[in-house]
Amino acid sequence: MSVSTPGENRQVNVVKSGKSTATGGKPPADESKTTSGSKSTASSKSAAGSKSTTGSKSTGSKPAAGSKTTTGSKTTTSSKPAAEAKPAADTKSTTTTAAKPGGPAKPGQKPVASGGKGRRPVTPVKVTQQRSWGPIGLLIAVITVAVAIVGFGAYFIIKDMRATSAAEAKQKAEAELEKKEASTPWTQRAAAIQGIVNYRDQKPAWLTNNHKQGKLTYAVTPSVGGDHNPVWQNCMGDVYKAPIATEHATHSLEHGAIWITYDSKLDPAQVAKLAERVTGKEYMLMSPVDNLGSPISLQAWGYQLKVDNADDSRIDAFVRALRKNASMESGASCSGGVTRTGTTPYDLGS
Repeated sequence: MSVSTPGENRQVNVVKSGKSTATGGKPPADESKTTSGSKSTASSKSAAGSKSTTGSKSTGSKPAAGSKTTTGSKTTTSSKPAAEAKPAADTKSTTTTAAKPGGPAKPGQKPVASGGKGRRPVTPVKVTQQRSWGPIGLLIAVITVAVAIVGFGAYFIIKDMRATSAAEAKQKAEAELEKKEASTPWTQRAAAIQGIVNYRDQKPAWLTNNHKQGKLTYAVTPSVGGDHNPVWQNCMGDVYKAPIATEHATHSLEHGAIWITYDSKLDPAQVAKLAERVTGKEYMLMSPVDNLGSPISLQAWGYQLKVDNADDSRIDAFVRALRKNASMESGASCSGGVTRTGTTPYDLGS
């Protein structure tokens, strides 16, 4: 609403969109009512500067220059009516569709208010595939067991190789020493061994060498010679785990063998050291004896040496001096004998 100043006639323009006028409650037949002959400040203004208020988007009509046109409203204009203005009767916009930014709206599309929230973006879901630990654990276990088996096998192989190498080195040293000592008669070398007993000199009558069957009695235990069984005990580096018949062993002494005996209760570590001296060496045999009376006793035909420890160096000196040398049948074989254990002799033909 505007207030007139003195000397001026001003009209009040009231615009009501989509509603009836103040009089009668109904809009006039003509959409645009023109009052002529009136003074209007609107007429004094340039047509180009006029403002058009539109409640809806109207097509097909051209409002006259200088006039103020409203659609679907009561309009009071200047004295010049718009001859060509053909506003639609009681035009009312029913739908306002906000075009989607970037392009026109599609038919049937729900209007979206400008500046409103669009469709919320979908957050991608990352799917992580779980590992199957069962087969992996099984594979690790199999590899671990295989490595352990190979490791243990390699350990024992290396250990055996070292033991074999050490034994071979010792045998080689013994052979070289035996050759060096060969210039000295073996009887002198034997006599030089401290604690050795020479029954050849002391009791020659005990050293008969007849072949007899059955159980025999000996003056010295273990036997150092005398009558014996016709079959000898195999003496090619044989290590017997149980007592053997004295009758067979005495025959082996006659062939030039060294018989190493030990008490049945001797410490296994001591037994192992004795076995290293015997194993695989011809004209050597070894067996336990119950109630021996000494930890270790060595026998050759007519000689005996008793020691307390397998590390005693006199053992090696006894072997070097008397092995083969004390034989009563030079060149007789140590192979082909009996290998059975037990104190009862094996009689031929029985």
